[in-house]
Amino acid sequence: FMAESALILNPTKRVVVPDPGARCPMSAMITPEGLRKLKAEYPGVPVVAYVNTSAAVKAETDVCCTSSNAVKVVKSLDAKEVIFVPDRNLGLYVQRFVKDTELILWPGYCPTHERITVEKLKEARKSHPDAEIIVHPECTPDVIDYADAAASTEGMVNRVRASPRMEFILGTEVEHAHRMKHIFPEKTFHPIPGTVCPNMKKTTLAKVVQALETLETVISVPEDILMRARKPLDRMVEIGR
Repeated sequence: FMAESALILNPTKRVVVPDPGARCPMSAMITPEGLRKLKAEYPGVPVVAYVNTSAAVKAETDVCCTSSNAVKVVKSLDAKEVIFVPDRNLGLYVQRFVKDTELILWPGYCPTHERITVEKLKEARKSHPDAEIIVHPECTPDVIDYADAAASTEGMVNRVRASPRMEFILGTEVEHAHRMKHIFPEKTFHPIPGTVCPNMKKTTLAKVVQALETLETVISVPEDILMRARKPLDRMVEIGR
């Protein structure tokens, strides 16, 4: 979905992915046919799609969002009802901040973030009592309630930068801890054990090198879908973070 989005926003560029099998499980949980059926049940209700969706699904939506700007995007619609796809957990998080809008949620989720539980956070807190717990909005509501804060990956960077704390427990994909350590070498970060996305791991350094040498596999999106999917992405960009 990221490669497709890059191509949609830059249609004259060549977009290559090192491993076409490195797909997002959440994105695969919704199809354009399924979304069209849901839209038929709620005629006229605007659709917000998380960027973790295929180009074909985006083509059926009104506006896209990221985990950083999902609340802002939903509020911008000023609607009584909004269809929000495909992440139910992110939708439930957004619902906390849009009391005047009812979100109609698709039952999708991120398997990696769903592996983060309150019990695991309690164990992490027991091991690191001085650490602040920050989790991703793709986590389940009980996990978000237990944590000290919920934030997107970029939001985590901003929160750590502004915090006087020196130790953090991160409730998201384990590799984010490496990035955080690179940005803040003076601080300590603890990922939740087992929070690994196996599909992300399909993209290896060797495959990246091969992709640079061969410029394969090239991503393509049918012209009609590309044009329709461009509108919700452009709208998301206009709304901003």
